[in-house]
Amino acid sequence: MSSTAAAAPRTPDAELPRVAARGVPDAAGFAALLEAGEPVVIRGAFEHWPALSAGRASPAAMNAYLKSLDNGVPAPVIEARPSTRGHFTYLPDLGDFNFAQRERRISDALDHIERLIGDAAAPFIAIQSLPLPVHLPGFLAANPAPLVAPHVAPRIWIGGRVRTQTHHDPDHNLACVLAGRRRFLLFPPEQVSNLYIGPIDQRYPPPLSLVDPDAPDFERFPRFRRAIGTARVAFLEPGDALFIPRYWWHHVTSLESYNVLVNYWWGNEARGLENPHDCFLTALLALRELPEHERGYWREMFEAHVFRRDNDAATHIPAARRGLLAELSPATRARLRQQLKLTYLKY
Repeated sequence: MSSTAAAAPRTPDAELPRVAARGVPDAAGFAALLEAGEPVVIRGAFEHWPALSAGRASPAAMNAYLKSLDNGVPAPVIEARPSTRGHFTYLPDLGDFNFAQRERRISDALDHIERLIGDAAAPFIAIQSLPLPVHLPGFLAANPAPLVAPHVAPRIWIGGRVRTQTHHDPDHNLACVLAGRRRFLLFPPEQVSNLYIGPIDQRYPPPLSLVDPDAPDFERFPRFRRAIGTARVAFLEPGDALFIPRYWWHHVTSLESYNVLVNYWWGNEARGLENPHDCFLTALLALRELPEHERGYWREMFEAHVFRRDNDAATHIPAARRGLLAELSPATRARLRQQLKLTYLKY
């Protein structure tokens, strides 16, 4: 925080537009949601889950249900000091995070989390992004998710009143609340420059925003005013799910002393030459240090031929002669992929 100005209070949730809510879509309706690329709350998507019944009953019932599925495989458990107030983020020098991980049996971690309920001076313990097929394999058969493909493996998130700093996922995300309540503050993908994202070198945890949206320092982060002007908020109760399209930024607050969420990530299946993140890293290597006039050329080339969908930059070329500037057919994509592979083999 700037030493010359106190942090401003966050925009009241009442002033933020709510994420649209709807009932459970059929397969075609869910495909349309993916195509639209907008977040949406889905109510009643997993009312048939025994896990939801346990979560609605009590923390003890939820923990008992999860422990009955525990196969004993140790897993990383996050621990943060009480001074963090449950806000998982960077240390001041951005060299590390303000939490640690240690290996524990899941049942032991669940017992620890339950014992800390109501203890205001307790550290913050959380199980985050735990792959259920590895640690609680019986969960999948007992709690099926028809909205996502069978090969998409769920993960579980368990803890108290914690806040996960603004970040995005490279996959679509379906987040399903089983116990407690959660607040999601969402920002569109194009707000990346206004969110003051930290180092991009690591994949997990993903790069985080440096701005605390609950107490933004507008003197230090003035562009965040633009970001908050685009924000939406969603409040999820047990039984609610939130669909978050890939690249949408989200800040997540667990609102109760005990919270459980299961999520599904899918859609980021491109690899190598066709993976956007890898292409971005290649562009950093190839373009960033070029002279400004040369970067200007490539900026226009990307805008004209990659980011514009109307293809008007190539309409002066006869359709039969547009080559790679035409719509890429599967055969053309395969030839281009092979050509690039052969090029890279030279280096």
